[in-house]
Amino acid sequence: MRCVAWRAMVVAATLLRLCSSRELEPKSFRPDMIMKLPGQPPVSFQQFSGYITVDQLHRRALFYYFAEAEVDPSTKPLVLWLNGGPGCSSVGVGAFSENGPFRPKGAVLVRNEYSWNKEANMLYLETPAGVGFSYSSDSSYYEGVNDQMTATDNLVFLQRWFTKFPQYEGRDLYIAGESYAGHYVPQLAQLMVESDDKQRVFNLKGIALGNPVLEFSTDFNSRAEFFWSHGLISDSTYRIFTSACNYSRYVSEYYRGSLSSVCQRVMSQVTRETSRFVDKYDVTLDVCISSVLSQSMVLSPQQVTERVDVCVEDETVRYLNRRDVQSALHAHLDGGTKWTVCSSVLEYELLNLEVPTISVVGSLVKSGIPVLVYSGDQDSVIPLTGSRTLVQRLANELGLKTTVPYRVWFEGEQVGGWTQVYSDVLSFATVRGASHEAPFSQPERSLVLFRAFLQGRPLPETFTYAP
Repeated sequence: MRCVAWRAMVVAATLLRLCSSRELEPKSFRPDMIMKLPGQPPVSFQQFSGYITVDQLHRRALFYYFAEAEVDPSTKPLVLWLNGGPGCSSVGVGAFSENGPFRPKGAVLVRNEYSWNKEANMLYLETPAGVGFSYSSDSSYYEGVNDQMTATDNLVFLQRWFTKFPQYEGRDLYIAGESYAGHYVPQLAQLMVESDDKQRVFNLKGIALGNPVLEFSTDFNSRAEFFWSHGLISDSTYRIFTSACNYSRYVSEYYRGSLSSVCQRVMSQVTRETSRFVDKYDVTLDVCISSVLSQSMVLSPQQVTERVDVCVEDETVRYLNRRDVQSALHAHLDGGTKWTVCSSVLEYELLNLEVPTISVVGSLVKSGIPVLVYSGDQDSVIPLTGSRTLVQRLANELGLKTTVPYRVWFEGEQVGGWTQVYSDVLSFATVRGASHEAPFSQPERSLVLFRAFLQGRPLPETFTYAP
């Protein structure tokens, strides 16, 4: 009951805040238009970026980057993309490293052949304030930000973004994200559904969650089996990692500042065997740990402070810290001297990790919102086994029947992964060979998955020959 009351209060406060300051938002989106990004190749689609004020009193504003669809943007859906962390940038990670139209390469931008704006109008949001270019002029806001605060600001952002871009009101809308966005996305979607009961604003058609944190214990404790099955730990270490101290217990103790000696010994042994030179977000990836993976470091708290930086230059960080780039993006650094992939000022309530969101996903499914959970199958941080278990359990609890039995799906002439669908509203899929950030490591397969999700069609069941 307390949760229901909180959501009702959030929706009411959000609507009041929106109505009281709607006149403060500019009506035109033209000032946010990007004429051309430095080093950008010619493109046919329009780009926009800038700020939406979500709290006028405390001068809190969220930064966005918006790339319209390459072809026929007026007929394509709108997709909001959120990265995780908590506290990591959807612009730097999602837009410029994963599924956006460009990737930095030296002093220039190169086209991403598998950009998701081939299928949709893509909106990337840096959230909460304190992440990337988003800011709060009241620095006390950064102390103790939590899921409720983030969801509320995200809802206000979207409502005011539609005021600036009224041509997208009523458009088919999807929300997608990965990692800790397993909290951000369902919580925002739930507020959207509830706010629409009072004031019709959104046309939410579905959500997609990549390697998401949905239920703390199941997600985190599936790590031991993944390590063992991939040969990263020994039989004896597997036994103590599942009996003496499992991973969820370790994380809980670590963030409470009460790490027990037994968990310390177990994790030291696990860390020693898995090696610092194996990327836990893609166990097949060679040594380079790119900033694209930084968004998940909070999910793997480390006792050892020493880090081996084998990627001396990070091109996304270098690009977004250029003055000419920031000018073109209409962005500025408020209270910081450098743009970073993950926030150095935000103090997030990390124990929000323990709050399950799989029940929120269930409520969305019951309200008729299609949900896709997908997993890069080489990720040991939020392994596919945990996500698959949670989706299967949810389907059973809701009494959903299997409409697509577990089977392979294809991208071109290769197996793209495996999938199962329940009552055509809840889907699970793996992306073969993909990391925690599937669009980064397997862009072509991820685009096939994304296209099928938007079209509401089953993933390809047969391979197709290349022309």
